[in-house]
Amino acid sequence: MKERLQEAITLIESVSKKKPIIVISHYDTDGITSAAIFSRAMQRWNKKFSLQIVKGLEEPFIKSLPDNHLLIFLDLASGSLDYLKEKNTEVVIFDHHEIIQQIPSNVLMVNPLLENHEMLSGAGICYLFAKTLSEYNKDLAHLAVIGMVGDTLEKNLGKVYDEILKDADTTIKKGLLLYPSSRPLDRALEYSSNPFIPGVTGSYKGASEILRDAKIPRIEGRYKALYELTEEEMSNLITAIMLRGVDEKALHTLIGNLYLIKLFNKQEDAREFSALINACSRMDFPHISLGFCLGNRRCREEAEKIYHEYKQHLIAALKYVSESEKISGKDYTIINARNNIKDTIIGTVASIISRSPTYNEGTIIVALAYNENKIKVSARMVGREGRNVRDVLHKAVVEIGGEVGGHPNAAGCLIAKEQEDKFIESLKSILEPRLSASSS
Repeated sequence: MKERLQEAITLIESVSKKKPIIVISHYDTDGITSAAIFSRAMQRWNKKFSLQIVKGLEEPFIKSLPDNHLLIFLDLASGSLDYLKEKNTEVVIFDHHEIIQQIPSNVLMVNPLLENHEMLSGAGICYLFAKTLSEYNKDLAHLAVIGMVGDTLEKNLGKVYDEILKDADTTIKKGLLLYPSSRPLDRALEYSSNPFIPGVTGSYKGASEILRDAKIPRIEGRYKALYELTEEEMSNLITAIMLRGVDEKALHTLIGNLYLIKLFNKQEDAREFSALINACSRMDFPHISLGFCLGNRRCREEAEKIYHEYKQHLIAALKYVSESEKISGKDYTIINARNNIKDTIIGTVASIISRSPTYNEGTIIVALAYNENKIKVSARMVGREGRNVRDVLHKAVVEIGGEVGGHPNAAGCLIAKEQEDKFIESLKSILEPRLSASSS
């Protein structure tokens, strides 16, 4: 990995003397933190560049990119190599997604999957690039921690992340993974979507009642934050949540490490900042989250407002899913939300549902939402064992066309709206092979 990072630095240094640079990053938490780290490192390196934040890569967009520029992709493009080989220019990719196509000669790929390396988020890779460039960039480590949490990699950390956590001067505390852990608990519970707590999520009265049951009092007019709880108070809160109908097995998966980082001169919850970044992007304001990652206080204030609105959208979306008809079969459920859920939050909705106790391990959740003349499709695996959801989506779009990306347990694709019925039928035949067998 170190050799590839150094090779990338050498290439950028050489090509930047002859060509302008375009940096393209994904719009989720990992992509935004990757962009913030990379941008700051490039500025300190005195490299001029333009930056674009995108939802995904499609062939027309890649074709539109100029051949007289150096193209750098962050947290995406591993699934777009067949398009990139047509570009008559140098391409550098910093990514961690699956590589399913041959790497073209014009592409330099920095991806831990190439070397059986410890799995890293895009932000983790960009941080290693920045740190290799200069030790002065160690002050960007906290952004790599946020990216790590955003891509849910914190449960299997290796030596590289141990070092990043040290560079970021991270405080780690074990507890319930309810964010924001640094804000008063009544508000955190009221807006909790993971876990979704019946009678509490979306209800300030319900949040106050559960805190009363957990014997957590107000102190000087406010409730404690999660990270301030004693072991007894934490235990009482977990019990109270279970009594509200949250399954013990599901709740167990939400107990782990809280990562507290220094940002804006105070201790902050990395998971909260991950959620803020995600909310801004899902509500079509990625520039706001990029701004506060780079230290802009006004962007931080705007992000808080957007986050509040986003959580209301999310609660409404979950309510819609709970009441809507679904296409279900053995080990799969398809949710076609059409215009009822924003395409930018359909992936988050699918993730939350996949962590609910409603579905058995191995079930595949596929959620669809309209995006103008396209359909955004998000697929998630319930639990850790089951079919490769990326492969499932890939097979479903072979005949109709579409862009697929992601991981074995979480993937997505974009298809044309006129292919809606055909895609669903294709998906059903793949998820439940008996359908195709009986029709032959």
